[in-house]
Amino acid sequence: MPPSILWLCRDFRFRDNAALAAAAGAGPVLPVFLIDGALRAQGAASRWRLQRALLAFDAELRRRHGATVLVLEGEPWDILPALAARIGAGSLHRNDWPEPATIAAQQRLGRALAGTPVRLVLHPGHLLVHPRALRTGSGGAYRVFTPFARALRAIGPDRPGGEAASLSPLTDLPRGLALDRLDLAPDLHRGRAVLERHALPAGEAAAQARLGDFLDRAAGYAAQRDRPDLQATSGLSEHLAMGEIGPRDLWAIASARAKADPAASPGIAAFLTELIWREFAWHLLIEFPRLARQPWRPEWADFPWRGDSAALTRWRRAETGIALVDAGLREMRVTGRMHNRVRMVAASWLTKHLLTDWRLGLAHFADSLTDWDPAANAMNWQWVAGCGPDAAPFFRIFNPERQAAQFDPQGRYRRRWLLGWQGAEGEEARAYFDSLPPGWDVPRTWQDRATPERLAQGRARALAAHAAFRQAPVDDR
Repeated sequence: MPPSILWLCRDFRFRDNAALAAAAGAGPVLPVFLIDGALRAQGAASRWRLQRALLAFDAELRRRHGATVLVLEGEPWDILPALAARIGAGSLHRNDWPEPATIAAQQRLGRALAGTPVRLVLHPGHLLVHPRALRTGSGGAYRVFTPFARALRAIGPDRPGGEAASLSPLTDLPRGLALDRLDLAPDLHRGRAVLERHALPAGEAAAQARLGDFLDRAAGYAAQRDRPDLQATSGLSEHLAMGEIGPRDLWAIASARAKADPAASPGIAAFLTELIWREFAWHLLIEFPRLARQPWRPEWADFPWRGDSAALTRWRRAETGIALVDAGLREMRVTGRMHNRVRMVAASWLTKHLLTDWRLGLAHFADSLTDWDPAANAMNWQWVAGCGPDAAPFFRIFNPERQAAQFDPQGRYRRRWLLGWQGAEGEEARAYFDSLPPGWDVPRTWQDRATPERLAQGRARALAAHAAFRQAPVDDR
């Protein structure tokens, strides 16, 4: 049988990996990872985390099957047809990662392979269900979360696939880039050492272990998930973003646990709802690619957002003087992660109090998050800004001091990340300064500037801008 090429992207797992299973069943397999334009366009922290996922997958591939990943540099439509011709491949398998740039690359590759004996086979695996399986009564895509979630629960996610029992590696390998000398994120500079000190374990085994740990404490998830000072969330976002665990597999394991453990069932149900939110974001991005760069609601193209400014620079550098906002931005700088509640507060401060274009905040998150997800990032920023699908209305403005009092009542989270806040001197608070690039002159002792007057003025400014744009009721949440 002719060999197959397995084109890896963000599917670094053996369980529920349809492309890997199909390639393994077709004959000898050559796993390939490409450093292409779509990868280079991703944020530095995400590329750094992806490299860790790639290395973990390669190590497990060697251990299980004696195979290795061939790493090449170039565009898929240039590299893969030539590689297929060289090894005499009959098929090229890929798990369909439905990000717009990747879809365009897959389509261009398909055209390049036309007229050759090589079949490009795309497999599902990144989503719970194929978008065509969830349509409204009129045949269109869902645009509101609640009916989308109801429809998804009604049909249920696709069943996870099995695991390839064996894989025959290709013996005569072309020369590729050395994995042990690979550097996918040279632009991290000083931030690399800090991220490495605070990194979570990478790889499929780590993902499954983290899922097991979360399910053991899932009973408290629904009540505690908004608390950044507690270890209440799943911590699975990086693993999902890298494909170290598949959403269908995750759903099946969590659902089985909910049936076996009634005490954990409400928490697991809340968690699965969050997984449906992820699914909703991806279905929207696939159907409406403009979501990543343009306001979902076309009229918001005329909103008077501010562009680059000194206020945006202070926000990026986590020196806004708003404790919860700066703590979250520093957490992201040090770890590549940020608690979801704090993400909403930080985004609200930028788009509402500072009236800054949501796309500038989105770009900073995309460059800084190790769990970067293009669909969730775009939908959530538009949700907070008020211009997205199923969005919070613009006049809903998070008060960061009220949010901190409610969700970080003892100040443990803020103390962890803000050097000098209530005498904080911890390692995480100091690590932020080890991560700063040249030219970032940030005072070591954090300065509190959250005066009632400042908060009130920012809120009034936002409401005035919105009133000039469109009449709307006021929400004093």
